[in-house]
Amino acid sequence: MSASSGSAAADSLPGLGHRFADPALLAQALSHRSAGQPHNERLEFLGDGLVGAVVAEMLYQAHPKASEGDLTRLRARLVRRESLAEQARQLELGDHLRLGQGELRSGGFRRESILSDAFEALVAAIYLDAGWAACRDWLRHRFAGAVAALDLRELADAKSRLQEWLQSRGRPLPEYQVLERSGAEHAQQFTVACRVEGREQPALGQAGSRKQAEQRAAEAMLALLQDPGR
Repeated sequence: MSASSGSAAADSLPGLGHRFADPALLAQALSHRSAGQPHNERLEFLGDGLVGAVVAEMLYQAHPKASEGDLTRLRARLVRRESLAEQARQLELGDHLRLGQGELRSGGFRRESILSDAFEALVAAIYLDAGWAACRDWLRHRFAGAVAALDLRELADAKSRLQEWLQSRGRPLPEYQVLERSGAEHAQQFTVACRVEGREQPALGQAGSRKQAEQRAAEAMLALLQDPGR
């Protein structure tokens, strides 16, 4: 994990898919502030905006019927720290980061915050090195699989999915009832029953809040309705 020159860093990332005309940009993108100046914080700021713009465009095109709220939630999944850190791991950026001795000793090259910041900084470095079109193409390639794997149906919570399932079959909406509330004020547990016309037995859900207990009861009822043999 020792510091390397810009050209060495460029040569050590054969899977990057971009060869820098200005290797110093790559070296800066891979330099944490703990390693001194120049570091990647300003690049990280720019890269954050670039990633968000391209991912938003991809989602807009991939889900023409999605609402603004759904698109916002999908984008949040793809640009959150954990997702960007995984992108960094796929590129093995952690093996090429310049870190101060304290960060090296504490395993900073594995830390998700540092990895995700480095990925954003790398995006900005590609943009500054080759322009918008090249950066956009590079990002679209990186995120193509993740965008394709998203399922819009997963965004709906269990209560909404149960309601849609029933309405699509012309059946009445479910009813929820709190059966039990136990525990101390700061650690309460709720047991909720979800009842659906046509099923004698309710589905139960338990959680530390009424809202979450209702969601779990709805999830249990969905499972029962979708698998009548249960």
